Amino acid sequence: MERSKTRTTVWVVEQGMARSRADQLATEEPLEIRLAESRRVIAITMRTPGADLELAAGFLYSEGIIQQRQDIRRISYCIDPSVDGKQRYNTLNVELREDLVPNLQPLERHFYTTSACGICGKTSLESLKIRCDKISAADPIVPATVLYSLSEQLQTAQGIFRATGGLHAAALFSAEGKLLMLQEDVGRHNALDKLIGAALLTGELPLANHIVMVSGRASFEIMQKCLAARVGIVCSVSAPSSLAVALAREFDMTLVGFLRGERFNIYAGKERIALEA
Repeated sequence: MERSKTRTTVWVVEQGMARSRADQLATEEPLEIRLAESRRVIAITMRTPGADLELAAGFLYSEGIIQQRQDIRRISYCIDPSVDGKQRYNTLNVELREDLVPNLQPLERHFYTTSACGICGKTSLESLKIRCDKISAADPIVPATVLYSLSEQLQTAQGIFRATGGLHAAALFSAEGKLLMLQEDVGRHNALDKLIGAALLTGELPLANHIVMVSGRASFEIMQKCLAARVGIVCSVSAPSSLAVALAREFDMTLVGFLRGERFNIYAGKERIALEA
């Protein structure tokens, strides 16, 4: 998508000599998600344009605002003629099912900005227990050799990353290691929301018996979104955070970090990985 990339000019310095050349940057623009009925803004995120409808749907689902595809009547860009053309594509109106009264309390954690707010890891885990069950122990079990190819497949499929060098990715694989879908964004969480939203809108949720891999590290946010989508195995290129590991262990998820080629660390759920020896 052309809006995902922005053309620019850079100075390349080599051995003390400078030359200018054309380059491409990953586009970063704000996206405002609001409820159409009340015109209430429920989220503002900095994202890479592309798969915006999927991003909104995935965000609402992974945050527990909606429970199923049927809860969404329509998602559309802003049609207010008073808003200039560019900005209209940075605002989404979400129309929910008429009889649905959404619980917006889960969104409150997105507005905690200081360490003095009183929120903590234990509170976050306890709130997840109210709406999420543990992952079934049988969803899925895969040979370690299946994981070996995931990072290379993810990198190969990152088209916008190859052009810009500045995007994260979230990829969905089958239990056999086949790449099914990939989404890119400047934010890891947005890329995963786009992935989950696409699965929601096409009726493919829950994602049991699938593997999700993310570029970068695995955080609490990444793990809670995968838990909402019922993903049993989550892999990351880099390290997980302490709260990500605590969440994985609490909800019987498998968490793999530093997955690069034929080497990786298992931080939780070792029983889902069939080792060679």
